[in-house]
Formats: sequence, structure tokens, C-alpha cells
Amino acid sequence: MDQQHLNWKIRTEALLVIKEQTGKLFVPIGVSNRHVHLCQEDLEALFGPGYQLTPIKPLSQPDQFASQETVTVVGPKGKIEKMRVLGPLRPQTQIEISITDSFALGIKPSIRMSGKLADTPGAKIIGPAGEVDVKEGVMVAARHMHISKREAEVYGLKDGQTVGLKVPGERALVFENVLVRSGDGHELEVHLDVDEANAAKLKNNDILEIIV
Repeated sequence: MDQQHLNWKIRTEALLVIKEQTGKLFVPIGVSNRHVHLCQEDLEALFGPGYQLTPIKPLSQPDQFASQETVTVVGPKGKIEKMRVLGPLRPQTQIEISITDSFALGIKPSIRMSGKLADTPGAKIIGPAGEVDVKEGVMVAARHMHISKREAEVYGLKDGQTVGLKVPGERALVFENVLVRSGDGHELEVHLDVDEANAAKLKNNDILEIIV
């Protein structure tokens, strides 16, 4: 286990102890910037036959990573360059943007959970070796919370339920409709996009109270 994942584990264990001592539930946040998940076919069309992603940074969720590769995403109105590709590869290409990004691209946003891509808009993706026209897959990620089975048992949460998040401070608010995603391959963290984080003056690793 690398040092970064060890730090995440220590943080999570501390939050579980706080729950046992106070009865209150807390969760760290991860701010998700625009990014792309590629399928094998599109990866090779964009970067060349047999190409493989080059991991440069592990992400908080198990086996997920940011890669060295970036692409340009083009919509009817404009384009966004140097959009980071995340790994590992997916069965279907997915482009995650914010609502602010959707204005720049000229794409009407669909707010979806990851992988729920039916009837979402498409876009063009340009890479160093070619380009692809994605018929669907552009989405604004719905706010959600990752949590392992063990953590969910301690917190009394179930996969598929929704909770709220209490934000204190100058921009105090409550994020509602936060979907709980529990199971193998999940670790305790809430994902918000940059628009949501900026609205509440939040940054990576801030800790918020869960409202059940």
C-alpha cells in the first residue's frame, strides 16, 4: 500500500472512531474535476493501436488512477482541451463535466450516476492519433458517496439510499439527494463536482457531517 492510500485508511479509521464516540457520521469529500473514461476501442482510436494508459497518480477509490493522457472534447459551441483521462478502461466511454463546462461546450447536461449513459448527449473527442464521435456518454455526475461494506455496516447505511451533507461556515448549506454506493471497490468518500464544491467553498479532504 502506498503512502497516499495509507493516509486515506488512517483518516477513515479516525472517522469510524468518532462515530463510535459521538454517534455522528462524518465523511471526507473529493472534488471531481472534468475528466474522461475511455473504452479500449476509443483509446486505440485516439492514441494508436495497442496503446495503454500511463498511470501518474492513484485516486481514493481502489484501483482507480489519473493517467498521463489528456484529450480535447468538442461540443456544438466550443471545446475543452487537456481533459484528463482516468483509468482503468471502461466498457463504454464516459465524459464527466460540470454544468459550467456544459455552457462552454454548448451541450445540454444530463445529471446521471456513473455508467448510466442511455439517452445522454454525445461529443467529439480528439487525441494525438485520431478522433472519435461519441454518440452518448456526456454527463454531469450526480453527487454520491462511496463506502465499503464494513464502513456501511458501522455507519448504518445501505447501498442505494440517499443522505444529506451538512456544510458549515460562511456558505452553510445542506446537499440533499446524495446517493450511497456501497460494496466491493468502494472506500469512504463523497464526490462533488467543482461547481458544487465552489458553491459551498469546499476543497478536497474537507470533512462534512452526514444527515440520515
